[in-house]
Amino acid sequence: MTDSAPVHGTWEPHPAARWEDGFLSGNGHHGALVFSDPNDERVVVTHHTLVRPNGRDPRPPQLAADLPALQDRLLAGDTTAAESFTDGRPLQWVQPFHPAFQIRLRRPPGDCPGYRRDVDFTTGVVRAACTGWTSRLFVSRADDVIVQQVTGPGLTLDIDLDHRLPGAPAGLGVGHGAVLTPEGALLSLRARYPDSDLACTGVTLLAVTGGTTTLTPPGAHVEGARSVLLLTRVHRHTGELDVVAEGRALRDLLTGYDELLGRHAALHRTAYERVTLDLAADPAERALPGSELLKRPRSAALLERLFAAGRYHLLSASGLFPPRLTGLWTGDWNTAWSGAFTNDANLNLQTASAAAAALPEVAEAHASLIQRQLPDWRDNARAVFGTRGAVAPAHTDGESGHSYHFSREYPLHLWTAGADWLLKPLVDHDETHGTRDPRTVAALAEVALFYEDFLTRTDEDGRFVVVPSYSPENRPANASWGTLNAAMDLSAARHALRTAAACHPGPDADRWRALADRLPPHRINADGALAEWAWPGLEDSYDHRHLSHLYGVWPLDEITPYDTPELAAAAHRALELRGAENDSAHGHLHHALIAARLRDGDRVAHALGQVLDGDFFHASLMSAHYPNRNVYNADAAHTLPAVLIEMLVQSTPDRLVLLPALPTAYPSGALRGVRTRFGAEIDLTWSPDGAAAVIRPGRTHRVELRTSSGTESLHLVAGEDHALTLREW
Repeated sequence: MTDSAPVHGTWEPHPAARWEDGFLSGNGHHGALVFSDPNDERVVVTHHTLVRPNGRDPRPPQLAADLPALQDRLLAGDTTAAESFTDGRPLQWVQPFHPAFQIRLRRPPGDCPGYRRDVDFTTGVVRAACTGWTSRLFVSRADDVIVQQVTGPGLTLDIDLDHRLPGAPAGLGVGHGAVLTPEGALLSLRARYPDSDLACTGVTLLAVTGGTTTLTPPGAHVEGARSVLLLTRVHRHTGELDVVAEGRALRDLLTGYDELLGRHAALHRTAYERVTLDLAADPAERALPGSELLKRPRSAALLERLFAAGRYHLLSASGLFPPRLTGLWTGDWNTAWSGAFTNDANLNLQTASAAAAALPEVAEAHASLIQRQLPDWRDNARAVFGTRGAVAPAHTDGESGHSYHFSREYPLHLWTAGADWLLKPLVDHDETHGTRDPRTVAALAEVALFYEDFLTRTDEDGRFVVVPSYSPENRPANASWGTLNAAMDLSAARHALRTAAACHPGPDADRWRALADRLPPHRINADGALAEWAWPGLEDSYDHRHLSHLYGVWPLDEITPYDTPELAAAAHRALELRGAENDSAHGHLHHALIAARLRDGDRVAHALGQVLDGDFFHASLMSAHYPNRNVYNADAAHTLPAVLIEMLVQSTPDRLVLLPALPTAYPSGALRGVRTRFGAEIDLTWSPDGAAAVIRPGRTHRVELRTSSGTESLHLVAGEDHALTLREW
């Protein structure tokens, strides 16, 4: 370890010139994207509920009556049969996520010597300062409000709410309000969507200390103040919002900035500080601004800071919902892929660290999204497959959980693995905490009921056939997208049925286990690789960003080097053959997660290197979807902490694996506070001389310890620390 410590924040010597570089704060409901320009400050306000109506038809396709005929054709060898299994509608995107408006604070032009902006990950405070001016902003987890304070001697500011952001539709019905109040002023902005009775309205209360406040519609002018405190909320609604009532609610919060921050920090800091990573980085590099550190892509200090930033941004984006493709932030109405929750890879990758990195707040946000949409999942099962139970959609805007985003090339309505895939993080959460959330237990039963009705066709060996079947978002080299026995579908069905059985002992459990036992095994193809489709004659398409067929390796424990070495070797061969296709960040980091489970540290390092060398990160340390910071996207930022944890510590309810896939570039370090699925907290340190771990079990249990030097059994007793020393790792 070095004498200095990892940096829990980042900084820049200049304001953000692009919204993508603005520092971020959020509480999982409201978000703020901050430019930190002392002469023309802009704060872009977002909220998880802000999705623009787009005239889509959210009903799932009514196809159940045609399902038997489709199954007959696919089983008979018609490789394109599923292409006509639609209701004829064109591809419909989910409602796109968009920003609300920007708060603008202009002051007379002038120099601002000594400028610096930074964000403190431990508090969520975005700060900018220079001689004579300081701005501090956070989004309160305690009070659900954006809090900004500007201080300086004799402040002169023009403040307004501005809807003019990139991509804002011309037909927005915009209305402004500005009234003087005893504290200063109350500003409001309503933006009604074109051809809709829906609108979003933002309300900002100004509390001015010293000086005078006058109205300059649509804003306010402050002259000679010592400080200005701004409290902001935004709502999506029908009809008209009662701005007076909203102003009164904000006024009720008015205390000092420090009191507001204290209530928030008690919640945010506690969550953020649970887990830390130290890679023994160079202290001089730790002191660099983020933009300079990004120019050193193989720096341990960069990886430390990205780990810290990833946990910070993931926590800040999770509350009402888990993170979208853009987390909780965007400065543009034209968000790529609608800024949706993309369920067939991205959402689970972004939240992959939640259980191990001690962020139950993220798991609760994930559970909230599922619970809101479970009735729609039931509709999907009935409409498309004619079954009981639940089928999850591949895309959602947060409002509708119906499957309506599909096309010939992306027959996402055929994806049956989604419910198990989305519930798996909640199962991990329950194992980590030693409880069973009744909401998750009930949802698992519904997924099992779906398979009970859906698995009716068999092969010549009497094994069930998953038909139709879909492997996101790939197709066989010699067939169409909708086909038979995708490996992900087989893994999901087995896992869902067995997990539901474990939660529901009795006749249901016996029946569900029997169904799982009749599913076919995975297939190993002529290349020695685990096949993406376990159906004779279907050929693999290797160059693809998705690795859906390796679901059994990560995040499931179906395929491991310890329990199923032959399948693990085949999965590793499949990983070796997999191409990067379009160099998407989620593809590289998904690759790294699977490689870590397969104990391949070199492959983890290569996948990480593709992202670190590819210029995927903005100065904000939020990421992009493609190299060269192309398309703002949270996948890399939020997934990277999970990769770093998986290469250091892995667990199941009965196993602990230490240092399974550590790249040689990081010979020393410490990971503290990580949680395991058998209910223990672990501090791990390593160096070229050896490694040590302290295990703090929350419950008494016997687990198998795996390291590179072998296997041993550990008897852990609740409340008793267990120290390990590893001479070889």
